[in-house]
Amino acid sequence: MYAVIATGGKQYRVSEGDIIRVEKLGVEAGDSVVFDKVLMVADGDDISIGAPYIEGGNVSATVQSNGRGKKVKIVKFRRRKHHRKQMGHRQSYTEVEITGISLGGAGKSAISESAPEAASESAIPASDPQSADESR
Repeated sequence: MYAVIATGGKQYRVSEGDIIRVEKLGVEAGDSVVFDKVLMVADGDDISIGAPYIEGGNVSATVQSNGRGKKVKIVKFRRRKHHRKQMGHRQSYTEVEITGISLGGAGKSAISESAPEAASESAIPASDPQSADESR
């Protein structure tokens, strides 16, 4: 079973037991956090897709640590102009371990449930030839 969640402007494919680094959440190590923006949940052949999120679906996780990534060096250099500028940046992150994936009672996706209704409303019945002529 896996899920696709959205947090920090990015999307992550997670399974139970995975350890991932997400954008800084501001939560202490050892605390639990719940991600409620679940885009998709797949359990074998049973796939649920949200529109845009699965209603009631959530992914629970435990915060392992908070830290900062490797330094990214930025160098701006203009030749023959006696100009050189160096900067660095370290992005903060939160490392979490996924402890559970819950569908929250939402069985099928909202898209697949509304699609048959839309198709049946737009179909013209074949028993009424006059309405079929007007639609042409």
